[in-house]
Amino acid sequence: MTRIALGVEYDGSAYSGWQTQQAGVATVQSRVEAALARVADHPVSVICAGRTDRGVHATGQVIHMDSDAVRDEKAWVHGANANLPDDIAIRWARPVDDSFHARFRAHSRCYRYVILNHPVRPALFRRQVTWNYRPLDVALMAQAAEHLVGTHDFTSYRGIQCQAKSPVKTLHRLDVTRQQQYLVIEAEANAFLMHMVRNIAGVLMAIGAGKAVPDWAAEVLAARDRTRGGVTAPPFGLYLVHIGYPGEYGLPDEPLGPFWLPGTRLTR
Repeated sequence: MTRIALGVEYDGSAYSGWQTQQAGVATVQSRVEAALARVADHPVSVICAGRTDRGVHATGQVIHMDSDAVRDEKAWVHGANANLPDDIAIRWARPVDDSFHARFRAHSRCYRYVILNHPVRPALFRRQVTWNYRPLDVALMAQAAEHLVGTHDFTSYRGIQCQAKSPVKTLHRLDVTRQQQYLVIEAEANAFLMHMVRNIAGVLMAIGAGKAVPDWAAEVLAARDRTRGGVTAPPFGLYLVHIGYPGEYGLPDEPLGPFWLPGTRLTR
């Protein structure tokens, strides 16, 4: 058996998240496994780096699978894409040794949350951005974000149904930038809790709109109480853009996304 690592891009709008669920529920994993099984000519089970929720997108998801089928990298990519719907694509494939694990060998994950800050709601890209009509102060949001960087108990920023064993995570970076009418919140951590980025985005948007002072982000964190954290931001503007692995595996260093965003910084 050969272990294959693959990069996956998808628009999560039509799916109930990444993870396979009961029959009849559309998920990204079920579509990817079915397509790869057609190429491998045997059933395929994949492991992902990070399970995304309903409506969340990815430009840098990483998965792995084991197969005894003899295929080159191009065959895995183009063969799978020929059997995938238009809103999911395999970007690359690489053979790796058996020590590689898409989830457990990842040392970091990076998400981007894209906000359209405009008085009028969008008709196009309405499932690719979160719309906020109130003018948002990027400087205040960035000031608030500084309180969350580091190793903390993120209970106040985790989803109520989160099943992670520990709420303690290390947030390496939390940047807030404006690119024309778009605001981008970029979060990089060793791992994330359920809804963690969306709950952070909800707090930062409230502060940016003048509903709270920047220190409120720290007060929410210290409370260790999800009910103190305000509204969970919608999933539509959230993208999993990068997974960090040891360099020994030689995985492609793909540009970050989403690629349509004007002025997007494409490298870490």
